[in-house]
Amino acid sequence: MARGDAEFAEFAGASFQRLRRAAYLLTGNSQQAEDAAQTALVKTYAAWRRVQRQDPYAYTRRIMVNHLKDQWRRPIREDAHEPERLPDRASEQDLAGDITEQRWLLAALAKLADRERAVVVLRHYFDLSERDVAAELDIAVGTVKSLNARALAKLRISLDTGEPIMNGVTS
Repeated sequence: MARGDAEFAEFAGASFQRLRRAAYLLTGNSQQAEDAAQTALVKTYAAWRRVQRQDPYAYTRRIMVNHLKDQWRRPIREDAHEPERLPDRASEQDLAGDITEQRWLLAALAKLADRERAVVVLRHYFDLSERDVAAELDIAVGTVKSLNARALAKLRISLDTGEPIMNGVTS
């Protein structure tokens, strides 16, 4: 195994679970989440020489989000009645695992519009700045602010009143 391959294998092993959990928050589907994380890592490997000296995790995360955005534009038809299982937990101290296992959070995120969900996950799960979220989603910073505010308001209403969010809007 070449030196770059070993470094990539280490990076992929360390990054895969967090990428998969983030993708799960974005999609609500474990198969799509695993596919998105794997696709992002495959594309990162293809560009590894170029990105390894920069921030390979940010590069991989951006690829994953773009892959999911493409899927939202061309949705895959699946049986909506298929039961969903949560990703396996990596360790007892894995905060990302704790977050993804909160069914109420997953249910609330799933009811937001795709762009609202992407902004909330990137902004609050990855702790990215508004500017970084805007760059990753290729939208204006003002759009990030308004999508984030709207999504958080919907989540607050849903949690405070127990009122469900329907199709990205509160009922």
